[in-house]
Amino acid sequence: MTRYTIITLLLVLAAFVVQQFVPAFTGWHHSRLLVVQLVFLCAAVTVNQPTMLLLAFVCGFLWDAQFTLGPLGGDAEIYSQPVEAMRFGYSILLFGGMGFLMQGIQPLFRQGKWYFSALLSGIAVFLYLAAEYGFITVVRGSPALSAATVRQMTWTATLTMLLSPPVFWMLSTIAGRCGHTIFPEAAARKRRRSFQ
Repeated sequence: MTRYTIITLLLVLAAFVVQQFVPAFTGWHHSRLLVVQLVFLCAAVTVNQPTMLLLAFVCGFLWDAQFTLGPLGGDAEIYSQPVEAMRFGYSILLFGGMGFLMQGIQPLFRQGKWYFSALLSGIAVFLYLAAEYGFITVVRGSPALSAATVRQMTWTATLTMLLSPPVFWMLSTIAGRCGHTIFPEAAARKRRRSFQ
């Protein structure tokens, strides 16, 4: 379990590097593939609660360090208006909320029904984006939700969700090599069938 935890932490850190090279998809309403959120959500359902909270803290801390510090509150391509009133650390709460959402479906995941988690990852990304947008609009004082923004959030959540099966496969492979099972109930059921 310890090796698997360390590897998932390293995988989250690698996701931050990969995120820097993922462009926006202009043909799909300027949606983005959120690699960090994707890796976090897939890992959150495979680990216990304290490890998930550690991953949420690391992801939220690094996400805020990357996008809320610096001129204009972060990367000008992502945040076109100043957000200096945003408090550092709000992303930790958002990642924690997504993690608890994934932990809630963990009993199904442990039975080997990973596809429910894949679907929930898309819903969690959409809720994350909606909450983040809500925070930013309240801070800016202009709470207006346009159809283009909803389309962008929907496409971003859909693209991220569609790439969750390969991430689950990768985590399953890593867990197998670490001697850790992420589907304990499915493995126990398979053992019972082999003895019958």
